[in-house]
Amino acid sequence: MLKVLSSSCLRGRFQATPSALPSNLRRHGTQLESPWSRVLGSLRGRKNPSLCQRLFFCSDSTDGSETVEAAAEAKRVEVEGEEADSKTSSAIVPTVARPEDYLTVLALPLPHRPLFPGFYMPIYVKDPKLLAALVESRKRQAPYAGAFLLKDEPGTDPSAASGSDADKNIYELKGKELFNRLNEVGTLAQITSIQGDQVVLIGHRRLRITELVSEDPLTVKVDHLKDKPYDKDDDVVKATSFEVISTLRDVLKTSSLWRDHVQTYTQHIGDFNYSRLADFGAAISGANKSQCQQVLEELDVYKRLKLTLELVKKEMEISKIQESIAKAIEEKISGEQRRYLLNEQLKAIKKELGLEADDKTALSAKFRERIEPNKDKCPPHVLQVIEEELTKLQLLEASSSEFNVTRNYLDWLTALPWGNYSDENFDVLRAQKILDEDHYGLTDVKERILEFIAVGKLRGTSQGKIICLSGPPGVGKTSIGRSIARALNRKFYRFSVGGLSDVAEIKGHRRTYIGAMPGKMVQCLKNVGTANPLVLIDEIDKLGRGHAGDPASAMLELLDPEQNANFLDHYLDVPIDLSKVLFVCTANVVEMIPNPLLDRMEVVSIAGYITDEKMHIARDYLEKTTREACGIKPEQVEVTDAALLALIESYCREAGVRNLQKQIEKIYRKIALQLVRKGALTEHPTAGDHVVVLDEAKIESVTDLGETEVGGETQVVADPADCSSNEMASDTTVEVDPTQKDLPVDQSRPVTDQHTDLQVSIESHKKKETDAGKAVEKVLIDASNLSDFVGKPVFHAERIYDRTPAGVVMGLAWTAMGGSTLYIETTLVEQSEGKGALHVTGQLGDVMKESTQIAHTVARAILLEKDPENTFFANSKLHLHVPAGATPKDGPSAGCTMITSLLSLALKKPVKKDIAMTGEVTLTGKILPIGGVKEKTIAARRSDVKTIIFPSANRRDFDELAPNVKDGLEVHFVDDYNQIFDVAFANEQHTEN
Repeated sequence: MLKVLSSSCLRGRFQATPSALPSNLRRHGTQLESPWSRVLGSLRGRKNPSLCQRLFFCSDSTDGSETVEAAAEAKRVEVEGEEADSKTSSAIVPTVARPEDYLTVLALPLPHRPLFPGFYMPIYVKDPKLLAALVESRKRQAPYAGAFLLKDEPGTDPSAASGSDADKNIYELKGKELFNRLNEVGTLAQITSIQGDQVVLIGHRRLRITELVSEDPLTVKVDHLKDKPYDKDDDVVKATSFEVISTLRDVLKTSSLWRDHVQTYTQHIGDFNYSRLADFGAAISGANKSQCQQVLEELDVYKRLKLTLELVKKEMEISKIQESIAKAIEEKISGEQRRYLLNEQLKAIKKELGLEADDKTALSAKFRERIEPNKDKCPPHVLQVIEEELTKLQLLEASSSEFNVTRNYLDWLTALPWGNYSDENFDVLRAQKILDEDHYGLTDVKERILEFIAVGKLRGTSQGKIICLSGPPGVGKTSIGRSIARALNRKFYRFSVGGLSDVAEIKGHRRTYIGAMPGKMVQCLKNVGTANPLVLIDEIDKLGRGHAGDPASAMLELLDPEQNANFLDHYLDVPIDLSKVLFVCTANVVEMIPNPLLDRMEVVSIAGYITDEKMHIARDYLEKTTREACGIKPEQVEVTDAALLALIESYCREAGVRNLQKQIEKIYRKIALQLVRKGALTEHPTAGDHVVVLDEAKIESVTDLGETEVGGETQVVADPADCSSNEMASDTTVEVDPTQKDLPVDQSRPVTDQHTDLQVSIESHKKKETDAGKAVEKVLIDASNLSDFVGKPVFHAERIYDRTPAGVVMGLAWTAMGGSTLYIETTLVEQSEGKGALHVTGQLGDVMKESTQIAHTVARAILLEKDPENTFFANSKLHLHVPAGATPKDGPSAGCTMITSLLSLALKKPVKKDIAMTGEVTLTGKILPIGGVKEKTIAARRSDVKTIIFPSANRRDFDELAPNVKDGLEVHFVDDYNQIFDVAFANEQHTEN
């Protein structure tokens, strides 16, 4: 039996007329007699006559005699467009043996999909030996080979490799390596044509590899496989096959590619059976190669049909998804095209009627209208640039890139507030009130702002200044800037430059760059709408420096009072007057600011807050704000002073109040949760309550004893018997006996008296309810239960020793978070003749390590002076340690503390009780000034220090401190270390006058 396939996609085709075909082929080619042929014939719809002109002939797996007959007929086919020596290769070579007689075949690897019986497949053969063997086989009239699918390489993802890589790997495989990669089950394929390295195969029947014969070219022994016997009349098999056909019919409605496959396959199908149907469905599906190979290896026809049904069902779902995607995209594209066409038509109609000018005219009108209000105040050079750019805009095409650049440039130029200043308020008393409302303390900062306002009032105008607020985090530097803007009635704008490494953020980009933008100052002026705002530049000590330049240097022009009157932005390229802008900068460490930039600022230091100031801030500012934010009423909670003091001392010891605010918020959140939980338990009313509580504000009049008018409605008080005695006592305001409901009003008592009695009853009820609510809902926070709300204390006392032993002295240090106390400890390691040495630990910086060497030298000199016979330092190996070894420490101000520690150990005499000191020491014993006097003083008070030693040069800094900071401290100012020696080791306290 012959099966005829279309060859429209292959090269080297031959034409055959119906008269040249055998009678049995003409019968099969023109009439589909079998029922299966009629069923599949219905799948393809109308026939395409052109598909009948070029045919392939291949044998069925059940009958080999017709192959010889078909091949003999094919030799008589007329071949057009080919040379004489290729006639043999363009037609199928007649065979003298049947396909099942071939038990040894050449093995052809298939990289992507297996070849199914009845289908053709072109492959490329790159191996010259294998190609020569295939050509030789055709010449010997044995045009058959075995086509086997390659397995995926072990350890690789088949979906990750590209097709070209897979083909390259296949060509490199040889011999046993190739043999091991082949699947056992393949297809006996007829070689129909060979042109160059392209070989066209047509599948005939299934094969299984049994043995390797030769490696180059790869030749194998095979067994021919036949389908397992099955019952053609089985209802399950029939139903499955009909479902396959039904699914194919559904897919054909959506996929034109499938329709071509079906038309090609079914036009000359001949006898059709279930096995062919399964192969057909699997062959034209889009399944992966492993699934197709599974169908090829399955010899049970029913199971093969089930596998094929799964594949075509999946293909059906994919077709539906493809159809929905295509439909959605088509609708979107068509909608956008329709909208575009309608917009273009609308523009043309409006332009024809004179209702609307073109885009360029409208843009120019918009820009002119925007600049018109400030035209008199705008500088002449800016107006000239705007006019030039407007003229250029009219000459440019709207589709050009230069048009967009010019439009954006004009947009920025006309949006700036040229000469537009806000009215300032020079009322010093009002400013003082606002600053006191927002911040407690900070006298220096407030005085500086009031000075600025006073100068502006006397001059009648204000000139911008650059103020730098320096201090630890959380002391209110940023919020001070906002308060200053409110006091001066200026617009406020803030931007942070922390980590900024691009100069263009300050000076802007050049207009020629794509996506160019002006700098931060131009953006600020556009946002605030005035030319004299207050600009807060946050974290100016953290300016970065990267490949895009040095922003700190770019800030010089911005913050220089002599230069910012003509500040030049790279994008605008016209001078901008920033002389009226008040700049306020914030920094944690002033030393991190470059000196040229720092020189242009007026530094105002904020050292931090002592405990008393923190108490005021927490009570008057933080607690009030947090309570309102949490929705808690003042009468519902009480935080005692002892709780706040414990919170400050044990949880929030830093210089600022940001962490204190967080802890207070944490307390109030827990209080809110408690109140809500209590309310949820008490707010559910008891079933059966009908007592009406009358609101005093809603009572308009009393009409009779049993009825009251409330907001225009009459409400009747229920029977007292329906309420419990407690409810009546607390909730009932008017009781009416139901037996007297219809009685007239007592004429002996005026209505006003009755109304007065009702009001008194209501007020007494409210008072009782309020008192009961306070007793139940009020939450008390004391030092005893503070840990229930904020957890265990974080900080403990900084004092490690109640009384320092010999060799231990307390020093004072400054950090970015404020001041702190630290101990210098020295101990004796070993003592012997000439073993004098010093070992230092505590993660000290280079400067502090040098201070230890200086201290050791000075201590030896002083000991020699005080006690010449004492050879302690010459014969002792000492170990000096600064506790908190995980904290980096550096700086020269611990020099005098180290000397005192060494001398205390050498003299075996502890220092005076409750003493702390700080100061840099020279080799000659002179005491040099230090920084952070306020922070160190606050740290000393926190550690209950009574006596402090400061360098004499720091007397002015100490005198400027607030009285509450200096209260109760005995301070000694020294120039030479001998003065420290007298104070530290004195038996009696010396008070400096």
